[in-house]
Amino acid sequence: MQKNFLLPLLLLFTLGVQAQSLLSVDYIMRDPKWMGTFPSSLSWSEDGKTIYFQYNLANDPADSLYKLDLDKASTPVKVSLEEQKSLEKGLEAFNSDHSFRVYRVKTQLWIQDLRKKKESLLMEWHEPFTSLGFLADENLISFNSGGNIYILDKNTKAIRKATRIVSGTKPGNGSTASKESVPFLESENLALLQVVRERKEAEAKTKAYRETTQETSEEFVFYTQGKNLSNLQLSPDATYATFSVFSPGSNKNTKVPDYTSASGYTEDLNARPKVGTKPNKVEIGIYDLRRDTVYYINTSNLPGIKDLPDYVKDYPDKKWEEKERDVTLSGPYFSPNGKRAIIQVRSVDNKDRWITELDLTTGQLKTLDRQRDEAWIAGPGIGWSFGGGTLGWLPDSRHIYFQSEETGYAHLYLLDVSTGEKKPLTSGSYEVFDPFLSKGKKYWYLTTSEVDPGERHFYRMPVFGGPMEKLTSLIGNNQALLSPDEKKIAILHSYSNQPTELYVQDNKAGASPQKLTWGQSEEFKSYPWRDPQIVRFEAQDGAKVPARLYLPEPSKKNGAAVIFVHGAGYLQNVHKWWSSYFREYMFHNLLTDLGYTVLDIDYRASAGYGRDWRTGIYRHMGGKDLSDQVDGAKYLVTSHGVDADRIGIYGGSYGGFITLMALFNHPEVFKSGAALRSVTDWAHYNHGYTSNILNTPEEDPIAYRRSSPIYFAEGLQGNLLIAHGMLDVNVHFQDVVRLAQRLIELGKDNWEMAVYPVEDHGFVEPSSWTDEYRRILKLFNTTLLSD
Repeated sequence: MQKNFLLPLLLLFTLGVQAQSLLSVDYIMRDPKWMGTFPSSLSWSEDGKTIYFQYNLANDPADSLYKLDLDKASTPVKVSLEEQKSLEKGLEAFNSDHSFRVYRVKTQLWIQDLRKKKESLLMEWHEPFTSLGFLADENLISFNSGGNIYILDKNTKAIRKATRIVSGTKPGNGSTASKESVPFLESENLALLQVVRERKEAEAKTKAYRETTQETSEEFVFYTQGKNLSNLQLSPDATYATFSVFSPGSNKNTKVPDYTSASGYTEDLNARPKVGTKPNKVEIGIYDLRRDTVYYINTSNLPGIKDLPDYVKDYPDKKWEEKERDVTLSGPYFSPNGKRAIIQVRSVDNKDRWITELDLTTGQLKTLDRQRDEAWIAGPGIGWSFGGGTLGWLPDSRHIYFQSEETGYAHLYLLDVSTGEKKPLTSGSYEVFDPFLSKGKKYWYLTTSEVDPGERHFYRMPVFGGPMEKLTSLIGNNQALLSPDEKKIAILHSYSNQPTELYVQDNKAGASPQKLTWGQSEEFKSYPWRDPQIVRFEAQDGAKVPARLYLPEPSKKNGAAVIFVHGAGYLQNVHKWWSSYFREYMFHNLLTDLGYTVLDIDYRASAGYGRDWRTGIYRHMGGKDLSDQVDGAKYLVTSHGVDADRIGIYGGSYGGFITLMALFNHPEVFKSGAALRSVTDWAHYNHGYTSNILNTPEEDPIAYRRSSPIYFAEGLQGNLLIAHGMLDVNVHFQDVVRLAQRLIELGKDNWEMAVYPVEDHGFVEPSSWTDEYRRILKLFNTTLLSD
């Protein structure tokens, strides 16, 4: 393999590279502590006077808990271990108006009157307990212990057992052991000795009789029959209990060898299965406490449960069986009064989500809302196949709330369960994030991108809809946390070239945020970090593609450009806040200092732009997401004077995948590329992510064949650097090993591979980051700046 593009850095001077930078790869890829300390993980004290957060003013090996007393301190103070211990809340629950709090201390249950500021011991239990909750009658508190639910009266302190669940098989249901199963010696002994035989037979008859009489005289008992129950919960009116039963799919896990283990031996790390595996099956059981019976939820009557996906038309020779699709269930979510419940159902093929009302007396489901997407169901607040997302009840026990991409953007809806009437609470070409109800249930608090896709602001809105009141004002990202009394807002704010700092403000529109931390080191502040331009260029299909643009000073411009491809696919990096790709951001400043033009694109599939953008890669990764990079290169040539023969590309994970597809499919556009921790064959990636976008390789091989770089390796003409951690349990090192063999067999000699024996998917060691980015810089300097 040629190594001409990995020459020593001194060669740069012979290539006429005159531009210099205050930055260097060694400088920016150090332990990030050199940049300063920045707050994270906010929480409030119960009285709303103190903010707690993770911070590091003492140059400790890791962040520690700090606090700011809003009435006294102006400088964050490290929290002592004793105080940290006192802050550990553990298991707790509040009543509806947050006037009472119950919490666990070891095996004790305590209650706290938050208005009178008094607390007392409610119970000393004999074993660990979980799942605390106030019932609709708030004098009653439920908890789980030993696989059953108990109810405690907070006034009388009386406790009763609500469920009778026994792990195992019902007595008398087991089959009698056959003669062949009796050990040889016992069989011979019973045949020879009549008295011994008669006594054993009499013992068996006595046992069977006792079991029969116990069965008719005891209260109802539900036996699990060997099933593992989880998510045991009680309805607020204490008339039903529900539970989940998981049947794991028998999938083969993969192994990742660790060649540098401390033992000196090669050890295998257990890793995920590959796409196309059998999913786990979830059943939800209902325990009717009044009728003493247990039954399971039935999904067979869901509308469209047998619908086939559109892509079957691409396989006319295959016979597709019409059958009920596999589904996953989450819930139930009980109404506050306990009289109603809803279940979220998702099809395993990712095409449907049903929000349904559960008939608690029969286990039948009535569909309230069906969202069908021939690509896949996802988006902010929608959740994934295992559940989650925005879903719940209003206090009236009549309206439910949820998010949906029905209009093409993730918005908040109310639905009247009695009438079926659905009402959008938000609308427009923007996304809604993390809505929640105020303590008094009169308002929604939510974050949206209404101002701009690159900004996040915190709003308040009446519970049944109306004008949204914008509460934050700082440009960038505002991660807001309300104080317990909802009078103050703590905000983690950042801007494009300003890392996260802590602010606090009154909870009202127009309030002035007060800055509480100044975490940047003097060393970090000494460099003028760029505020990249946000631009939109036109793609070949007419779409306006957002990007971050870094322009060098005209006197330093070298005519070359580098395009950065962010990872994760569904992630946003074109925004006005501090990027999670902060190392890459600093590297882009270094490149710009050296005269490069740098473009960072939110290509098709990126987050923040609605459903159509999110699903633009369905069944073809390396389709529109790749053509957006090509169109970005054309934009640099036509609008910013970049030399069409001097364009490089790089990225990690999904960005590494796109880099490979770019060099293999568009060598006329990209002269060089660095593919970091890249997927090379989607049939080898995980199920949860890949099956959403490409279905499964068994059912949709066309999608995998046209989306996997390994099938296009013969197209490599430019210079390729592959870099990968050998302990990567996300995108396995096997991916690039297989690609390397393919390149060898194709006789390609214009590529190099750098391996990192101690690194997982996300690098940790500064030495690894430094080595990797030295190689990337050397690749671009020696291939894009030479004649």
